[in-house]
Amino acid sequence: MAVDRAALVTGALRLASGVSFLVDPIRANRWWGDRGEPSPTARLLLRSMGYRDALIGAMLAAAAIRGANTRGWFLASAGADVADLVGGVGVHDELARGQRLIGLGGAVIGIAVGLWGAVRPVRRPADTAGPATT
Repeated sequence: MAVDRAALVTGALRLASGVSFLVDPIRANRWWGDRGEPSPTARLLLRSMGYRDALIGAMLAAAAIRGANTRGWFLASAGADVADLVGGVGVHDELARGQRLIGLGGAVIGIAVGLWGAVRPVRRPADTAGPATT
């Protein structure tokens, strides 16, 4: 059983991001460029985003470690980033340049990685065994 390293790294990054929003949503929000104090509702939404990202990241990493098909979790990851991008576009004019770059740019990169992970050819051990010997 081979570990899917690309899925493991992607899942671990998403899991870490999600956990950071769960543990300290205010600090995580600052990393994304918002220096203001988020309202209680915003903190709730930041934690909700954290749960989502932690779950998707954990499931992607777990599938990678088990050698299971990761395409669905890559698509879930891309879908989460599509939601973030759509939400970000709705407030684009209210975001500082750095927030647009980090938030919207990060979402675009996340979508690209998720789609790449869903459609990439995955080599299985049988594919790499080489020619049979007699």
